[in-house]
Amino acid sequence: MYWIMSVVLGSFAALYLLAQKEQPPEEAGLLLRPFYRIAVWLYKQISTRFPRLFGSRQVETDLAQLHPGEARECLKTDYYVKKTALSLAVVFLGTLLGGAVRIAAQLEVILGEGGRVPRGSHGEGAYEITVAADYEGRKITLRVPVKYRKLAREEVDRLFDELSEKLPGLILGDNESPEAVTGNLKLERHYEGYPVSVDWNSSDLRVISTEGEVYPGSEPQQVTLSARLTYEEYSRENNISVTVTPPRLSAEEKLYRELEQVVLQAEEKSREKDSFYLPEEFRGQPLGWRQVIEDNGIALWAGAVAAAAAVYMFSDRDLHERLEKRRRTMRREYPELVHKLVLFVGAGMTVRGAFQRMAGDYTAKRKEGGVHSPIYEELLYTCRELHAGTSEGAAYEHFGRRTGLQEYIRLSTLLTQNLKRGNSMLLDRLREEADRAAQERLQQSKKLGEEAGTKLLIPMVMMLAVIMVIIMIPAFSGM
Repeated sequence: MYWIMSVVLGSFAALYLLAQKEQPPEEAGLLLRPFYRIAVWLYKQISTRFPRLFGSRQVETDLAQLHPGEARECLKTDYYVKKTALSLAVVFLGTLLGGAVRIAAQLEVILGEGGRVPRGSHGEGAYEITVAADYEGRKITLRVPVKYRKLAREEVDRLFDELSEKLPGLILGDNESPEAVTGNLKLERHYEGYPVSVDWNSSDLRVISTEGEVYPGSEPQQVTLSARLTYEEYSRENNISVTVTPPRLSAEEKLYRELEQVVLQAEEKSREKDSFYLPEEFRGQPLGWRQVIEDNGIALWAGAVAAAAAVYMFSDRDLHERLEKRRRTMRREYPELVHKLVLFVGAGMTVRGAFQRMAGDYTAKRKEGGVHSPIYEELLYTCRELHAGTSEGAAYEHFGRRTGLQEYIRLSTLLTQNLKRGNSMLLDRLREEADRAAQERLQQSKKLGEEAGTKLLIPMVMMLAVIMVIIMIPAFSGM
């Protein structure tokens, strides 16, 4: 991994130096600018020598249909530069993370020469390692538990003596001394650094429980705690005498409660006002206030990095899904478009006039807040072509080719043939096309309904299972 990290990071450094003269796009963020520089340089170098690497016909078709009228080469360049930049950023970040994980893993290697596995001391506890054995040409992987070194009897006695001496201080918690216990004690099963189990008992459970909960009264009370120390097969019992006294507030607690009371009084006195002021001084000293808020900026940044990687990974699929959604919308609008065309041509309009009338109506609706329609946007584009001097036949042919759908290609062919053969049969042909579009729309609706029923099958089965549980549980409980 180290040599991979060295090669990758060295390559990034070299590419960045080579790409110093390249200008990243204005929309590139500050963090992505170095990767955009490298991506622009790589695109220029590779597309010149190996144009097929950046020549996906599907991607170019999707981009052209999603952005009609824009320069295809610019769309293609922007798309591949952005995709390459995101890819480089992911590789760079993954390399850094991979190197960090490799370093962390190497620090965990404890197996020495000759298969020596060191044991930890009693303070370090037990652990487990994974080893691989080469045996007769085979690799056998094992997980080996490594327990801490067992202590001898003399060491156990010294350990018990040490723990017995420290135990009165270890159980105090926030209390000052065993003679002045006001809060809960730390009567734990294990204490850090000691491989000894401790079982506790109290001479008066109404004052101190075996979990260390303290219930002080109005007068001091003396309680004896019994601690049974156990290590493997060895054990010893110790008694600790503590005195539970009524709670006394520390100087910090008194300060907190007094300041809290002053603030609450200030708030209560101004209940009839729109706002109130926190006290400016306390105990003769000035106060400064600031609001404590929860800041999740780092978490949001990490989420943004993950989202950027996801955008890169699924960019092509999302692009194609946008195109498919556009195509589905145009298919749904096809019968409406053809019926309008029949209506206008039947009223005496030319096909060119019908196109301009539909485009004009759509533009007026859009100004009033109407819904965006991809097929009417294509009509607008066709009208602009006609206004710019493109012949009707070429404009209608371009119209069908831009949509990429068989229905519109068929309609554009019909209109183009009409220009060559005359208008005598146009209205009849358009009516036939309208009837066919209505039938296709009906079949498509049936298909979508069947798909919806299939998707609802799993939720319906789950609901049936819930209903069966609701019915069966009372029935069995009453038996």
